[in-house]
Amino acid sequence: MTSLDTTALRKAFLDETDRLADLYQSADPKTPIPTCPDWTLSNLIAHVGGGNRWAAAMIADRATEFLEFQQVPDYRRPRDLDEVDGWLRAGARAVIDNIDTVGSDVPVWTPFGSPRPAEWWVRRRLHEATAHRADALLALNHEVAIAPELGADGLSEFLEIVELGPRFETPLDEGASLRLHATDTDNTWTVLRSGDTITTTDNQTPASLTVHGTAVDLYLLLLRRLPADSSTLATSGDLDVLATWLERIKF
Repeated sequence: MTSLDTTALRKAFLDETDRLADLYQSADPKTPIPTCPDWTLSNLIAHVGGGNRWAAAMIADRATEFLEFQQVPDYRRPRDLDEVDGWLRAGARAVIDNIDTVGSDVPVWTPFGSPRPAEWWVRRRLHEATAHRADALLALNHEVAIAPELGADGLSEFLEIVELGPRFETPLDEGASLRLHATDTDNTWTVLRSGDTITTTDNQTPASLTVHGTAVDLYLLLLRRLPADSSTLATSGDLDVLATWLERIKF
């Protein structure tokens, strides 16, 4: 398992947002996003940018309960296409600026149980950006270029979210286990069922199914952005374990 440090997470969050903004500038806003049915690229940008504004507002308010979107200043994407670029970039920076203002350890509401330190939101918003930039790149038939260490951290964060429950159905049946091995970063995630959720370790315990691939490909696989039968993946064991996982976890 892996987790980037605070400095690396903050830099990656701003960089990924900037790359998404650059992509939007060079593409047709009406481009359909097949991995997000009924969305266009414009909808995707509205979702990411609005989400950043929402997180920034909760941090600024030290919110310990859900904040309604209509209460968030500048939540909606500007109608003027020329203003969208600055709106998207500024929203990400507002998240970090507001954390620095209120303090990184101040408890703030999250969708996953009790409030967490404000700094938690940087990693969450980072991987919202990585996942949706991948959606945009796939829609535009571009290579999904994400740094391996960022893919590994995104995968770790995704498994942590699933482990928190109860948003998702338990993705593993009793007795089933899943091992993921990143061939480029040499990270290993061994996922076991634990009651009604899962637990993840980095040990080399044999599993019902092992999947080998790059960190980014494994990340995209669990996000259902890469098909299980992709030629870039190598599997050994019970393939039904992966089929069950992907059916139950839709993110």
